[in-house]
Amino acid sequence: MIARRNMLLALSAGSASAALLSACGTVGESGGSSSAGAGDSKTMVTVVKVKGIAWFDRMDVGVLEWGEANGYDTRTEGGDDNSAEKQIQIIQNLIAQKPAAITVVPNSPEALSQVLSQARSQGITVVSHEATGIQNVDIDIEAFDNKSYGEDIMKNIGEATGGTGKYVQFVGGLTAKTHMEWVEAAYNYQLANFPDMERVETPIESTDNETAAYEKAKEVLGKYPDIKAFQGSAGNDVPGIARAIEEAGLTDQVVVMGTCIPSASMKYLEAGSIDKIFFWDPALAGKAQLQIAKILHDGGEITEGTDLGIEGYTSLTKLEGYDNVWVGDAAIAADATEAKKYDF
Repeated sequence: MIARRNMLLALSAGSASAALLSACGTVGESGGSSSAGAGDSKTMVTVVKVKGIAWFDRMDVGVLEWGEANGYDTRTEGGDDNSAEKQIQIIQNLIAQKPAAITVVPNSPEALSQVLSQARSQGITVVSHEATGIQNVDIDIEAFDNKSYGEDIMKNIGEATGGTGKYVQFVGGLTAKTHMEWVEAAYNYQLANFPDMERVETPIESTDNETAAYEKAKEVLGKYPDIKAFQGSAGNDVPGIARAIEEAGLTDQVVVMGTCIPSASMKYLEAGSIDKIFFWDPALAGKAQLQIAKILHDGGEITEGTDLGIEGYTSLTKLEGYDNVWVGDAAIAADATEAKKYDF
């Protein structure tokens, strides 16, 4: 009740000062925010790709913990599917509430660009995640270099398959920027290092839905009975794929690897239907977004080597080719044994 009362007071204060808000400029090389507005609001909201799935349930934990530790009212909001349109509507509603910051994990960076511009013009600090190259944000924070992450997944798949055979790649959506970066990097790595492997389909969309991934994996198995490997990108991909593999009795014949957290994949890792998972802690990523938003909102800036005081984000580096994309070192790879070390 106290948190809710504080939030309502903050929103009321923001509304009262709406007439004083002025438009902000663009972000320069320093990574500092030029926005001026949102008053003394102590509310920050994180807009996730989808509410109610394990990955973003975990991010919600970090968002709430950060808010409590830093004296902000924080929460996550998101749609019930990976629709960019639903994220746009949520952000439009938030703009009217004048929070100090909006952090967002976009389903489509391109589709969200305009509404995020509207948020910044109202003095709201905007920080994104999993959105390299997105326009109209103050900072985009990535857990790691996406090219290296995708290459590492394919390196492991290639070694597990002996560098031969057919494979497919799943993504949450073709507009999911980081997913597409991972599979492209993996594909290029395969072409250069495992020439006897063959990608038999362009990336397959799962809509970050485990049931959809399961159904599409069954279709792949029916179409390519000699398939050797699956790469998943969305957090629900590899559990759905693994279920199809188990039902087909192919646990020992097909390699399954990709992005997922331990809690959503452990039973399949232990059964052998998922060989290895690759991930970062969504809770820490949620905290990193908010910490950057606070620094910018308080008039600070992000520079080479910035330490957010969050594991995996203690020495940020600027991603080459971008003015406002910063990278941590938070990647994790785990087989069944290693995954047991993590409690999320």
